[in-house]
Amino acid sequence: MTVVFVGVGSNIEPERNVPEAQRRLARRVQVTGVSTFYRTMPLGAPGTPRFVNGVWRIETALGVRFLRSDVLRGIEEELGRRRTSDRNAPRPIDLDVLVYGDAVVEEEGLRLPDPAIWARPFVAYPLWELAPELVLPGDGRRLAEVVAGMSREGLEPLGELTGLLKAEVEHGS
Repeated sequence: MTVVFVGVGSNIEPERNVPEAQRRLARRVQVTGVSTFYRTMPLGAPGTPRFVNGVWRIETALGVRFLRSDVLRGIEEELGRRRTSDRNAPRPIDLDVLVYGDAVVEEEGLRLPDPAIWARPFVAYPLWELAPELVLPGDGRRLAEVVAGMSREGLEPLGELTGLLKAEVEHGS
């Protein structure tokens, strides 16, 4: 089994779509951890609804390409996500492989570890919460070093949603 971290985002009905995405994912892989989820400002799209972001830790025997293309993209489509040329468009759910074991991948449409880890606190902090000792594959830096240079400004913890998601994982729902 490979330990994988999945970035989660939603700004269309996140209180419904994030838990539903987690339930659907749990039917396909083992969800073993849930970070704190945060409300955040949208990037590059002023005036759009704020996002809810967090990270799931999963374990799977699925290959990374199948996990990303079939499982994660399949859940996105099931929940109404339609990808367009507007990368900042509102979305019911956005699921991205952030780290897949110790894999380093550089190919069209898939870069691992995901570059967002170094650039976006709403990705790095939740990942760090789940894996504080993680050494980023191919980079050699500890995740703790990455978050040390970031601000938590604009990250509003969502205790109720986080509690619900964690409870579902703990109780196997």
